[in-house]
Amino acid sequence: MATDRQVRIDALLDKQDIRECLERFSRGMDRFDREIYLSAFWPDAEMAAGPFVGSAADCWDWAIPMHEAGQIATHHALLQSNIDLDGAVAHSETYYQFVGRNRDESLWIAGGRYIDRLERRDGDWKIVLRTNVIEWGCLPPALPIPFADVPDIAVNGVSSRSIADPSYQRPLVNRRVPANPAKA
Repeated sequence: MATDRQVRIDALLDKQDIRECLERFSRGMDRFDREIYLSAFWPDAEMAAGPFVGSAADCWDWAIPMHEAGQIATHHALLQSNIDLDGAVAHSETYYQFVGRNRDESLWIAGGRYIDRLERRDGDWKIVLRTNVIEWGCLPPALPIPFADVPDIAVNGVSSRSIADPSYQRPLVNRRVPANPAKA
């Protein structure tokens, strides 16, 4: 018979698997990595995001051209999550902030919550239903990217909406020369 501690450990592991699932959605969207994005959803999953309602794959086909046309970069930042487990079904509420660096160098910031129903099938947790509750948005003034004038700032890689992004580099290595501006 499982101990209370073992039950808690199992719940903790399930919640960690769910958080990693939610993170795959964000990484896939921001890196334009369809495979990672779709790995967060069961094939029969449904999405409701802004004007879109349909499958996760169709949401990708709708959202990526919109982001590609409108923004240079996007960040789907996940904040706290509340996860309720009920056997092989879970419900989660995850706060998020979206930031888009638009092609005209303006910024679009929005926030809200992803409300998800997830299912564990064959040991894997994935989203089966997602609704996006958008609660605020703004267009703040844009500022120059910090440290863009540092000559070797891009040697370790630059942000890319593809697998060319430095986050895919294995192993990650530093190619920049040591420098400490405080000692210059």
